[in-house]
Amino acid sequence: MERVMKDDTIQEKGERARMASFVGAMAIADLVKTTLGPKGMDKILQSTGRGRSVTVTNDGATILKSLHIDNPAAKVLVDISKVQDDEVGDGTTSVVVLAGELLREAEKLVNMKIHPMTIIAGYRMAAECARNALLQRTMDNKGNTDKFRSDLMNIAMTTLSSKILSQDKEYFAELAVDAVLRLKGSTNLESIQILKKPGGSLKDSFLDEGFILDKKIGLGQPKRIENANILVANTAMDTDKVKIYGARVRVDSMTKVADIEAAEKQKMREKVQKIIAHGINCFVNRQLIYNFPEELFADAGILAVEHADFEGIERLALVTGGDIASTFDNPESVKLGHCKLIEEIMIGEDRLIHFSGVAMGQACTIVLRGASEHVLDEAERSLHDALCVLSQTVNDTRVLFGGGWPEMVMAKEVDQLARKTPGKKSHAIDAFSRALQAIPTIIADNAGLDSAELISQLRAEHHKENSTAGIDVITGNVGDMQKRGICEAFKVKQAIILSATEAAEMILRVDEIITCAPRRREDRM
Repeated sequence: MERVMKDDTIQEKGERARMASFVGAMAIADLVKTTLGPKGMDKILQSTGRGRSVTVTNDGATILKSLHIDNPAAKVLVDISKVQDDEVGDGTTSVVVLAGELLREAEKLVNMKIHPMTIIAGYRMAAECARNALLQRTMDNKGNTDKFRSDLMNIAMTTLSSKILSQDKEYFAELAVDAVLRLKGSTNLESIQILKKPGGSLKDSFLDEGFILDKKIGLGQPKRIENANILVANTAMDTDKVKIYGARVRVDSMTKVADIEAAEKQKMREKVQKIIAHGINCFVNRQLIYNFPEELFADAGILAVEHADFEGIERLALVTGGDIASTFDNPESVKLGHCKLIEEIMIGEDRLIHFSGVAMGQACTIVLRGASEHVLDEAERSLHDALCVLSQTVNDTRVLFGGGWPEMVMAKEVDQLARKTPGKKSHAIDAFSRALQAIPTIIADNAGLDSAELISQLRAEHHKENSTAGIDVITGNVGDMQKRGICEAFKVKQAIILSATEAAEMILRVDEIITCAPRRREDRM
């Protein structure tokens, strides 16, 4: 027989391929499983690159993004956590854990000789049933402003309680809700800037309206400008030297050198005059501004800021409503940015520039303080999750209780569906219900509680009509989620159910894995 594939190609078929997929996906789910819930643990990720940077986090998407994975099924789970992070911001760990549990259950069914397509059909019915069960139990306080704000506060506190900010969750929930309500329904979080400054404690963080640029004001320049017209630019402001590598100029006297320098200065002076002709009193540049142009700007009473980092300058242009310019020949076509006041402020040891009363009214800056860079990075990730969830909730105002309550509600409905469904599909629907119950089980296990005892109590509670029982990890008992104010956004839960089911379905469909032969290096001897 002629071989079809190249020599080093690896082919796994049927059972072996399916086992490899299941094992890879379950290993990934087990990896992030311990970070789930309010008492979840953190992971330290150390890079192999230069500097061996260290990240301490319990954010599912961040952990999975940093892993180098060889198993193709595991990559599917990494992708769904990324999509969950981009789409709704939170629930990145839950979605991976649920997909892992669905596959764990599917493995048992495959061993019972139930065909993967039958399992997939059952899972689809169960996912639809679970979503409908949630839809019937959502609360919506869109009409009542006070109630809606308290819903948002509860959602923010629930989101933050599994993160590093859980100690001061009321304080940070307040910050996040205030920032998101300024957006007036937009989900563009670009206008909320998060600035990290080591020093102080997390409690010293605050929300400031407007925009803060992490730069100092140059020497001899005005420290405060009212009704600012801002030109945001990305242009070279070093003295215009002969910019040809390897160019040489020979002169026969020192006066010629002075002439060349004078000509360079004159070119720079003309460029500065063009910039001043825009009628501005603040110039922010992405690149360096050397001493001579800085002098010229100071003489003209213009505040010049150099080396404004790229994200800073892009966001500043967005917030002040200006454009980023790089040529200055026709001032009428350049859109200037505006703000009411520019002044220098101190945060900790550092001086920064504060732009207040900006054109984009919803812009604000959250300044995070903390013990170290690692704490601040993790605080930023936590706050970002809360901001994402809140901005989505402002648009889709449906809210659910948290603490394992939604999973138990769904599991109960799915269970009833399994009893009504004839044929082998009912096994798959039953398995879906068990996978849903695994989430509250893991939350309880991570808190060091007796999960078997708690889940059985919880199941009994949920057989009563309209129960609001969930796991209260603080007291270690089954508690009333309504009284505790533990809430989650419906959009997050829906995304978790649908994404996890789709990912599990995709992995279940696999019956062959073909790994390509590596490319050989040619011997050039």
